[in-house]
Amino acid sequence: MSSLIEGFDRLVDINITEYIKNLFYHPFNVAMFILDIAIVVFCIINMAKLIKDTRAWQLLKGIFLILFATFISKVLKLTIVNYILTQFMTCFVFALIVIFQPELRRMLEQLGTGKFRRVFGIEIKTSDIKMKEQIYKVAIAATEMSNSKTGALIVFERDIRLNDIISTGIELNAEVSPQLLVNLFVTRTPLHDGAVIISNNKISAASCMLPLSNDSSIPQELGTRHRAAIGISKETDAVVVIVSEETGKISIAKDGTLIADVKNETLKKILIKNLITEKNKTDEKVKNE
Repeated sequence: MSSLIEGFDRLVDINITEYIKNLFYHPFNVAMFILDIAIVVFCIINMAKLIKDTRAWQLLKGIFLILFATFISKVLKLTIVNYILTQFMTCFVFALIVIFQPELRRMLEQLGTGKFRRVFGIEIKTSDIKMKEQIYKVAIAATEMSNSKTGALIVFERDIRLNDIISTGIELNAEVSPQLLVNLFVTRTPLHDGAVIISNNKISAASCMLPLSNDSSIPQELGTRHRAAIGISKETDAVVVIVSEETGKISIAKDGTLIADVKNETLKKILIKNLITEKNKTDEKVKNE
């Protein structure tokens, strides 16, 4: 971070006109300069897409504001202010790595997932019809378990792979059906405790262990299932359907937030929006660019 601040300091002393004048004496250097700028802009735009609408995005804007203030304090020769800001940024960057570890991990994981591959046009598109079938089957099962107050935790894998979560459960690789989902969560059966993972349009595994969220803002009345759902949706881009064993209410967790007490039609609309509509919008946007 200190080297980044020093880079801003050096910008004050750069003679841009002289630099450009010397640059055009060598056509090859011009081509490399244009390529260099294009790569940087391309990377910045796509990295911004990955973290947009997350806490990391708000954090990034705050960092740029502090960097700008540091640069201005240097230009105006506010020595004490500049010293304080420089020292603050040096310590602040290490604190951010600890505080925002889940967001940083999620961003890095996405570099190797479908969101990154779609940028280069090599993503294999999943059938919308097949996905909608899975959503309707899950909605039927969730409604039935809600009526009988059978606790359930169903995770839809998206771009970030959940292989480490799947490995904690029992691999099934079974077709999605309302009957199978209901049977998996029947109380006192071997696989009822834990989560079901739906990946590649199949039930990949059952009885999987999810990371619990330790967010103090989560209401105390919410149990382990809801904390686990919020935890996995915060660390990955998964969408989770929860059925409460105590109240029978259906909830959805996504992006670290909980949408509580949703009905059958609302459940289907939210799942279709997050699993189909938004994905298609991203694909279309990348294609047009």
